[in-house]
Amino acid sequence: MAEPLRVWSYSRCSTCRKALAWLEQQGIDVTVIDITETPPSRALLAEAADHLGTRAPLFNTSGLSYRALGSAVVKAMSDEEALDALAADGKLIKRPFLALPEGKFLVGFKLDQWTEAFQG
Repeated sequence: MAEPLRVWSYSRCSTCRKALAWLEQQGIDVTVIDITETPPSRALLAEAADHLGTRAPLFNTSGLSYRALGSAVVKAMSDEEALDALAADGKLIKRPFLALPEGKFLVGFKLDQWTEAFQG
């Protein structure tokens, strides 16, 4: 039996609730981790940035933490600084954040992307 997938989520996030409901409907076993209490590790975030091709999709640009920093500050960060910031503040990370087998990641809940990821 495969290990459950790890999903970093925030209980007050409606998008996270939709994603978790969708996963349940698909019969996919997950372990839910509170992204605000236990953000993904810096190493995992670095893997996700590599998989996504850039760090930009990792940022929750509509969140308070991001707005407090400001987009100019985030854009001026080196990749190392950006990964440090994301690992330190789970509210900076776009959610839900899902680690799939084979080093693949889903960030945010876009039904077409999630459907494709789980059909392959």
